[in-house]
Parts: sequence; C-alpha cells; structure tokens
Amino acid sequence: MRVARDILGDTSGNALTIIGFSLLPLLALVGSSIDMGRAYLVQSRLQQACDAGVLGARKELGAIDNFDPDSDGVQVSGKGNRFFNVNFADGIYSSIDRNFQMSIDDDMSISGVASVIVPTDIMQFFGKEEIPIEVSCRAELNIPNTDIMMALDVTGSMAETNAGDSSPKIAVLKSVVKQFYATMETNRQPESRIRYGFVPYSTNVNVGGLLKDEWVVPSWDYPSRTLVGSGGSGSLYGYYSASSPVSGTYYTTTSTSAATRNWSGTYSCTPPANTLTTSTALLSTTTQAVTNPAGTRTTYTYNRTRNGNVYSMALSGTTCTLTTTTYASYIDTYRYITEPSLGTGSNWLYKDVTKSTTNWRAESNGCIEERSTYEIDDYDNVDLDRALDLDLDLVPSASDTDTQWRPMYPSIIYERAKEWSGAGSFQKAAVGTNLEFVSPYIAGFAACPAASKKLQEWAQADYDAYIDGLVAAGSTYHDIGMIWAARLLSPTGIFSSENADVSTRQRTSRHLIFLTDGQTSSLDLSYSSYGVEPIAQRRWNSASPLTLTQTIEKRFSFACEEAKKKNITVWFVAFGTDLNPVMTTCAGNGHYFSAANADELQDAFRTIAKSIGDLRLAI
Repeated sequence: MRVARDILGDTSGNALTIIGFSLLPLLALVGSSIDMGRAYLVQSRLQQACDAGVLGARKELGAIDNFDPDSDGVQVSGKGNRFFNVNFADGIYSSIDRNFQMSIDDDMSISGVASVIVPTDIMQFFGKEEIPIEVSCRAELNIPNTDIMMALDVTGSMAETNAGDSSPKIAVLKSVVKQFYATMETNRQPESRIRYGFVPYSTNVNVGGLLKDEWVVPSWDYPSRTLVGSGGSGSLYGYYSASSPVSGTYYTTTSTSAATRNWSGTYSCTPPANTLTTSTALLSTTTQAVTNPAGTRTTYTYNRTRNGNVYSMALSGTTCTLTTTTYASYIDTYRYITEPSLGTGSNWLYKDVTKSTTNWRAESNGCIEERSTYEIDDYDNVDLDRALDLDLDLVPSASDTDTQWRPMYPSIIYERAKEWSGAGSFQKAAVGTNLEFVSPYIAGFAACPAASKKLQEWAQADYDAYIDGLVAAGSTYHDIGMIWAARLLSPTGIFSSENADVSTRQRTSRHLIFLTDGQTSSLDLSYSSYGVEPIAQRRWNSASPLTLTQTIEKRFSFACEEAKKKNITVWFVAFGTDLNPVMTTCAGNGHYFSAANADELQDAFRTIAKSIGDLRLAI
C-alpha cells in the first residue's frame, strides 16, 4: 500500500507528459504561421505581377492604331504575359500551377486574373497539403481633368514646305493639331474634362480680347510723328515692303576650295555663274486716300517665283568659301507702295506721341505691348518686382500702369531715324524732317497673329475652324509665346478662378505644348511686344552685352522655368529645324521631339497624346 501511495504521489514526470500532449498543437501553430507567411508573400508578389501584366498590356494596346482584337490581340497579350513572367517566375517560392489570364473589356481596359498553388511544408501533416491563391487586377488608360495650352509658331517661315512634304508647314501643323484633338477625345473618360487653349505667336501675340478693361493703360507713348507746316503734297515716293513666303523652299550650303594664285602672287576666287531665274506676277492693285499730305496711296502686290542657284565667294588667306543659295520653286509675296510726299515748307516731327487708349478695343488690332520690365543682367537673380512681364501670375492693378498692358497701334508707328532706303540709324531723340521713315506696319514688320484662346472645352467643329484660321507671318520671338502660354495655363494667375483644380480629389493635369519651325529670329525693325526695341529700350538696346536674339532666348528660358514651377509639363516640338539646348533644357528629357516632315510631326503628337493619358491601375 505504501508503495502504491508513493507512486501515485510522485509528480516528477508530469512536465514531460504535458509537453508531449502540447507538442502537436504547438507544431500545428508554428507550421501554419510558416506556411501562411509564405502564402501571404506569394500573394503579394502575385498581385504585383498581375498589375504589371495588365499595365504592360494596356500600354501596348494604346500604341496600336485602329486596334483589331483578332489581329492585334496576340501582340497585346504577349506583352502582358512577358511583364507577368518577369515579375513572377514559374516555380518561385516552390509554387506550382501558375496561371495568368487577361481580357479586354468594352471600355478598352485590361482585366486580369492570376492564380497559383503553394504546397505546404508543415500543414501537410495536418491534412492541408496546398494553399490556392488567386488575385485580380485591371488597368485602364484614364485621362483625368486635363488642361492643354498650345503655343504655336505661325511665323512667315511656316508658309514654306519641308523637304519630302507636299504641303506647307502651316498646313501640316493644322492637320496634325486637329488629329491630336481627335486622339485625346477618343481616349477621354466620360467623367473627365479636357480643355484646350491656344497662343499663336510670331513677333507678337494677340491677347487683347482676353483682357479686362482695367488691365490696360488709359494712355501710352508711341513712336509716331506729327505734321509741321501746311502739309501740301509734292511728288510721289515709293518703297518696297518685306516679302512673305508662300510655298517652295530655299536653303544655303557652303563649301571650300583652294584659291587661285595670280601672276602677281595674290590669290583670288571666282564663283560659278548664277543660274537663278525669276518671274514676277502682279496679283492686285489697291488704292487708299491718305492725309498729311493729302493724296492717294497705291499698293501693288506681286508674287515672285525663283528657281536655281545664287553663288557668292569669300577669300580667306588661300582658301575660297563658296556659299550657294538654292531656290526650288520658291514663291514669295511682296508689295510696292507709292504715296504722296511732303511739299515745300512742310516737315514731319518724329517723336513719341501720347495717345489715349480708352477706345482700344475698337481701334487697336488685339496685340499688346508688354508691361514694365528692365534690361536683365543676371538671369539667375531676376527681380520680378521690376520684370513684371516675366511675373506670370501678377494681376494688374487699376492704379499702377506699370502692371498694365499697352494696346498696339501699328499704323501710327514710325522708326526714327530709319529711311526706306536703309539709310539712317535709330535714335530716341525727336527728329524734324521731310524724309519718310520706315513704318513697320506698311513694311510688314508688325505681324499680329490670330487671337489667342483661353482654356475651354471645344466641339470638334469649332476647334477645327479655329485652327484653320491660323496664318503664317512675322518673325520668331519665342519668349512672348512662352510667357503668354504659361500665363493662360497657370492655376494661380490672372485666370486662377477658371484654372484652379476642380477639387482636391480631382486634380488637373497641365501641359504646355510648344511648337516651332525655327530658331529665334529677331529684327530690330520690328514693332514687337516691347515696342520698336532700339527706340523703346525696355529690355535691350544696341549697346547691350547680349544681342536681341540672345535676350529673347534668355527670357524664354526663364519663363519656361517659371512655368514648370507651377507643375506644368512642357513639351517642345521642333518642326523642320534643329533642336538646340535652349529648347531641350526647357522641356527636359523625354519631352522634346525633332520632326523633319509631316509623318514625324504626327508621330510626335501621338506620343504626347499617349503620354498625357494617365495609364493607371483601376481601383
């Protein structure tokens, strides 16, 4: 009995027994943690692979024009499967039975389902030999609220034709920009808003119709003239206007050769004989009554067609440099103008004349002179309290004319003291004379493009009609195009109430597309957005350390950087011209294109359209 009681009372082996009974559930708990942790890891990786697959497939679908599921479906699914396979290799994490299926939905989104089986390591001993995992994914090409401002070069060279094209550059531009609208609208989601705005630019921009009355000065000083004396008419005088290209091409090439040594020991160069042929046709003759002095101004408009080569030769040491200008069915238009000259005893006083601008909407042409600025000597430290033209957001003050814009009156502008013959030089001082100084308006140096348009939603017909109204004329002043394109697109500027995000949830994507067919081409004779520059001297003068062209490019670059600070994506397209560092730096990597012809321009705009579309995972 005592032995039995001792045995029953002995508890020294209980711990081992308890451990033995608890080992099985403990093993199940630890094993499930290991297997489930691996399953969660596989599920996460599988979801990433599924997402990558449908995104890759949707991007491939978007790159196919006129998509046909029967002929193009294999290409799309192939791209999606490659992305999936790269992200989830067969057998990874010991998984088996990997499967990935995609389908194209009615709205052209891509849906996917991925599945895999994960064999268990521990749980198989408890009857759970495998864990099935399945995930779904979907990708759509979604265009959120999008604002697109286009700064379009409509300078005179746009009337020329690129090599390999059959239509002038301005016609190609119109076709491509209209197709861009169609592409964007095809991909637009029903709930999204796309707005387009335009700034056609050349020497100037036409933005007068967008300005409030209080944003314009009540009066301004213009370089003009007044009549001194009786004003009686003497004889007629005549002069030519600048020419405007119509069609065809011309280009210049250079080559070098050894100079000819003469019997006297000197060297000379002999150019080939010119082969240029020119034909001129009178298109029209118009007359207009004029005063001061009284009489009739007659304008003869001609078309001139040129074919062949013009040669010039320069000698440097013992080397001849031959410059060849080749004209290929190059047609341009020019005018010859006659009008009465002053009689004896009468003079013009050329000076700055103060003009009331209270009736500017009816009297001016819609183009504007920029507000106050200064000649910048350090573009890394621009004082925007002085360079008000480069302050993209400053709203004009009704009490401060420095902040206001000035309407252009090209017909009253005269360039003292430049004569039609080319004689004379610019000066700020008044000049009394009976000579006729250049009128940039008559000479064709005061181009005013089609009116700019604020951001708005467009119907295709209205959009196309506006684009069809663009006309090529003027010189290439990139800075004024960039300034106003950024100004009209800014969400925090003069049109902030219209351009701000619709809501914090529904942000607006902002894009500035800048298209040009040429490098900066300034002309001191032009009446530009900064006046007649050698006379006005607001941002540049002939003694400045920078040329006028360099000044324009510096200001362009500054305005571009200011635009990008506002989260605006800048796209730059060089059409029929080379990209330069000013252009590429402005746009940044991946956002600039060089298009030599119509097909390449179409490709550039298609790429931009697809990039503006926001490829994303559907939630």
